[in-house]
Amino acid sequence: MATNQEIYSDLAVPPGVYLSEIAEEMSMSQAELARRMGRPVQAISEIASGIKSITPDTALQLEQVLGVPAHIWTGLEAEYQLTKARSNAAEQVEHETNLAIHFPYPEIAKLGWVKPTRKRSEKVVELRRFFGVASLHNLPGVRAYAPAFRQSTKSKASHEALVAWLRGGALEADKIDTKPFDQAKARAALRKLRHLTREEPGAFLSALKQQLAEVGIAFVLLPRFPKTYTNGATFWANPNKAVLMMSIRGSWADIFWFSLFHELGHILLHDKRHTFLEDGLNDPNWKKQEEEADEFAQKTLIPPAPYRAFVKAGHFTAANIASFSDEIDIAPGIVVGRLQHDGRLPLNHHIHRARYKWAK
Repeated sequence: MATNQEIYSDLAVPPGVYLSEIAEEMSMSQAELARRMGRPVQAISEIASGIKSITPDTALQLEQVLGVPAHIWTGLEAEYQLTKARSNAAEQVEHETNLAIHFPYPEIAKLGWVKPTRKRSEKVVELRRFFGVASLHNLPGVRAYAPAFRQSTKSKASHEALVAWLRGGALEADKIDTKPFDQAKARAALRKLRHLTREEPGAFLSALKQQLAEVGIAFVLLPRFPKTYTNGATFWANPNKAVLMMSIRGSWADIFWFSLFHELGHILLHDKRHTFLEDGLNDPNWKKQEEEADEFAQKTLIPPAPYRAFVKAGHFTAANIASFSDEIDIAPGIVVGRLQHDGRLPLNHHIHRARYKWAK
């Protein structure tokens, strides 16, 4: 099958060159052309040298004096300006290659969001398309990406990796059909979601996506990018569709579920206008909301009253933990993780804790 490929010249030729050739063929000097057009000689000289553009009015005058249709002159001028713009754009691409190297390009390409390439200039073009910006310099000013550029609590966090992860999540969420968000239904679904913690990933993932979609939440599970230092994020694609992003960072199942319910806390408790990146901000205002989401996750996963009674008994054997987990219908590894967090079990006590791995 034949394909059409447009080829652009990178040589910007002012239409004034053609104007000079026509005038010379007609043995007409610039001074004579200026008199016939009623224009200053300097204006004609500047057009001939490419300093001054050919306007539609000038094109009509040239048509009357030289007999060359006006659309030819305006077309030549448009092509000249476009060629110059392409040249300037190519220079700008080269200036942005030093920015492109900070993005996790191989990981982004592996997920099919950009085409694989080793050429830095091509990476810039692909990243611009991926993010929907005319320049990579514009990224920090885009509202959807701004949270990734805020001060991180992790000094080595990559803002570029975070913004790429967020953008990828938004693209994947666009593919997910959800019902309009319903706060009451979302809260009512929490019990079913808790029960899924007791299932294996192969069994719970599809159910988790479906149950969240039913209440207006698009669930996106993506591999973590290097130097992102986050387990999850939430934002709103529109007023009726929330997006909950997760990675499997550290692979511990109890951390995965705590992070998921933490993000649900943001969706159910906080402003729709904000994007929340777990463990990403050091600002006191955001810290308060992070603490609220933590408390929501703790109380939802393990109800406070039964947990207090269990802790008061003080018997944290494998059998007792399993029995308590059955009573509250939660995975025992989540109880172990909570006991470790509260300093009631050593951090190397991994009984009942499970790890999740990406399927190959």
